[in-house]
Amino acid sequence: MRKIYYIEPIVMIATLIRWLILSTITGAIVGTGASFFLHGLYFSTNQTVHIPLWMQMLLLPIGGILNGLILYYGYRNASKTCKDSTIAAVHEQGGIMPYKTVWIKPLTAIITLCSGGSAGKEGPCSHIGGSLASLFGRLLHLSPEVQKRIVACGVSAGFASVFGTPIAGAIYGVEVLTIGRLRHDFLFPAVVAGVTSFEVSKFWGITYSYYPLKISQHFSESLFIKIIIIAILCGLVSWLFIELFEQARIIFNFVQLRFHIWKPVMPFFGGLILSLLILVLPTDYLGLSLPLMDRALSGEHVPYLGFFWKSLFVAITLGSGFYGGIVTPQFVIGAISGNVLANVFGVNPALGAAVGMVAVVAAASNTPIAAIFMGFELFGSLTGIYVVGACITAYITIGHRSVYPDQLVAYPKSLWMYLKPGISLEKEKIHVSYGLLRKIKRWQHQQKHWHGHLKWPTRRE
Repeated sequence: MRKIYYIEPIVMIATLIRWLILSTITGAIVGTGASFFLHGLYFSTNQTVHIPLWMQMLLLPIGGILNGLILYYGYRNASKTCKDSTIAAVHEQGGIMPYKTVWIKPLTAIITLCSGGSAGKEGPCSHIGGSLASLFGRLLHLSPEVQKRIVACGVSAGFASVFGTPIAGAIYGVEVLTIGRLRHDFLFPAVVAGVTSFEVSKFWGITYSYYPLKISQHFSESLFIKIIIIAILCGLVSWLFIELFEQARIIFNFVQLRFHIWKPVMPFFGGLILSLLILVLPTDYLGLSLPLMDRALSGEHVPYLGFFWKSLFVAITLGSGFYGGIVTPQFVIGAISGNVLANVFGVNPALGAAVGMVAVVAAASNTPIAAIFMGFELFGSLTGIYVVGACITAYITIGHRSVYPDQLVAYPKSLWMYLKPGISLEKEKIHVSYGLLRKIKRWQHQQKHWHGHLKWPTRRE
């Protein structure tokens, strides 16, 4: 025991050195891959950003059919046992991802966004990160446990390179794996990979936007309470976003099966619906919608129902079969809803947009810690206490829902809810706890007993 006592610090330092080397190389590889993708994406979207309405209406269904065909034929001969999902790779596949299909999601994401589909840019970057990291680990013949960490590092590096938030991106890649549990042994390599990827992306010419807010350094109790109320409502906005997304997917699947439509054609119909919508709604909700988010974060007026229209556009785009990320839309939806609610409650709309943005990410992705760090990195330390309160509140408000159905659940968010830990959300059934059910039945019995003894006076009395 005495020998182990002295040897342990040496082992820990050796562990740090090992991961410092592996994570740095992983971050550099992923940062390079993600940067090339982002340059390709920005070049493509710049070609279509100012096209006339009639051409935009043509591009949307064309982009849909291209998405459907590429995804169908690209994955037709793919392995059925090895899923093309970073979360599944860590939990089920020992950190192994298929490398032959690594090009499919980046290509379809570029087609989606340059044709006007409403989606995000981080999905393909995290996919590139996980795939490149997995390939790197396989070349080194790493053990399954080390391979899992390498893939998590790749996902973290991918997120960090997209948003310019290395710490938040690093934590997001780890926290998104499981609801209610953060793997601390993943954190050091994830942070190193995230910071490296961020720096490498800047080297390759990727630029980032930050929104430092100037607010009072003195804590305001009334403002904090208003922020908590805004966060609760943002949690409900996140719930609506997920519900629209799930229902759109169900409807498109039902139509496809009911009328025996070839599946690759379904995104074409999604594109047609979006084309009809932009006849009556602004094209601001197409693509990334970053100008709309920037307006909200600068405190300008934004449409009161903008969060709903953006949610609907994203639901139709991704629900019909287009491919794209789903975190960037959360930024836009959160910033718009936070801005609108801030005006209702008499809060600085820029601050409302900031806390709304991170609150929706915390809720819809079930990543409150990453969202908190994102608030610090994007908006500065003065927003700290308000960002923390908003993220935790929205995370609890949304309950056990997520934009990632393959997220595992480690612990329920409430003692009044029951679930079996270690099962993904799409397979797990969340129940009200027996204790709460007994309390409800006891209360109902007391109400019946009370009404039975209550005598209402008659007119004669």
